[in-house]
Parts: sequence; structure tokens; C-alpha cells
Amino acid sequence: MNLLAALVANPSAAVLSSVAALSYAALAWAHLRMSAMQVRVVIGAAWLLHLLAVAQGLLGDPVRFGFAPALSITAWLLLTVYLVESRLYPQLRARWPLAALGALTVLLALLFPGTAYPALQSPWLPLHWALGIASYGLIGAAVVHAWMMQRAERAMRLGSSSESSMPLLMLERLTFRFVGAGFALLTATLVAGGLFAEAFRHAWVWDHKTVFSVLSWFIMGVLLWGRWRMGWRGRMAARMLYLGAGFLLLGYVGSRFVIEVVLQRA
Repeated sequence: MNLLAALVANPSAAVLSSVAALSYAALAWAHLRMSAMQVRVVIGAAWLLHLLAVAQGLLGDPVRFGFAPALSITAWLLLTVYLVESRLYPQLRARWPLAALGALTVLLALLFPGTAYPALQSPWLPLHWALGIASYGLIGAAVVHAWMMQRAERAMRLGSSSESSMPLLMLERLTFRFVGAGFALLTATLVAGGLFAEAFRHAWVWDHKTVFSVLSWFIMGVLLWGRWRMGWRGRMAARMLYLGAGFLLLGYVGSRFVIEVVLQRA
């Protein structure tokens, strides 16, 4: 779907998505020149517009969902986590990467709104979606914190860290808290997929989505075990987290991208 078709198909969603993307882009480009109040206003407006754009697809008639809406909701959840955490830890500095991610995903969801579901296959399907996307959001938050942790560690080694930066040990604790919460929700997602497979009108199958999701679950479990029993930390832990998150991304988003964009099937 091109941009013109998206505008014609759903003009209200197109307006919301476009304004949200512009707000994110303005924040990513000019955040260093903005006052703290201006940053809060712009990021709050972008967050709200993004939420409304997401709701257009999930609450519309018919319901639409696919790889791009999944990415868009994940980015919105990441921004939500950041907004809460930045109030508790003002040293957090990840505005422009999250703003750039928000702008990209909200436009992707506009261009690729996903598959239409005139009638849900099961009343349990929204729960399965919610658990899966929540696990995406929490593991995505872990990835962002691991990235900031590696930056802080590099700055410390170079002697360029400042007193106002986030303490390395705090970033490490936050990273593993998000890994643990994401692992728990991913476990619930896989269990729900197995229990409700018949309700979704298909049996449990080892397709690409299932294999990549289980691989991600296994890597996250090994990472948490290694942290608990062997004290894994630093670069090795971050690389394992990135690998597990990559498999998770391939699980649903990757498989749906191939179906919707490469193969152009519903």
C-alpha cells in the first residue's frame, strides 16, 4: 500500500499518524535546543497521538493487525516505559532514538495496516496478542537499557562519564528486571498459544513464528539462569539479550513481514 492509498482508505488514521510522526521527528531533530518543558509537551503530544493512531486499527471495524501495527505498539510501549522511568531517573537519555523509532513505526503502520479480521477466530485471540506485544515491549525496553549500559561502560573506560549520567549498576539492574518480566510474559504467550491453538482453529505447529519464538524464550531463560547462577553481566549478557530479542522480532514481525510484503498474502 502506498501513502496515497493509505490516505484515501483511512483519512483520520492518516492524519493522526502523520502528526504523530512529525512530532516525533521534531523531537528527534531539535531536542537539544528545546527546554525541558517543550520536550515534555512535544513528547506527550506524540505519545497521545500515537496511542490514538494505534487504537484506530485495533478498535476499528474490521480489526486490523500485522507486523507494522505490532512494531508500532511496541514502540509506543517503549516510549511509555521511558516516560515513567525518566520521572524516576532524570539521568536517562534516550529521547532521540526512541523518537526516531516512534516516527518510523507509526508511518509503517499507516502504510502497512495489516490483515483485516472481520470476525475474530476466538475471543482469546486479543489476549494472545496482548501478551505477545507486552513481551515485545518489555524485552525491547531491556534492549534499550542494555544499549545505554554499554554506552555508560564505554564512557567509563574512556574516562568521559559525567556525574549526571545513569549509574552503570542501576542500568544493569533495570536491564535484567525487564528481561525477567519480558521472559515471564513470553512464557505466558507461548502457553496461551498452545492452550488455545484449537480455539484459533489450528493445531500447534512448528512454523517459523513458533520456532523463532521458542528460540528467543530459550535464550532469555539461559541468560536469566546465567545471571542468577554464574553472575553473567556486561558485554556477553548484552549480546545474548540482543540475540534473543532478534529471534523474537523474527518470530511474529519477521514472518508477517514476509507474508504481507514479500508474498503479499493476507
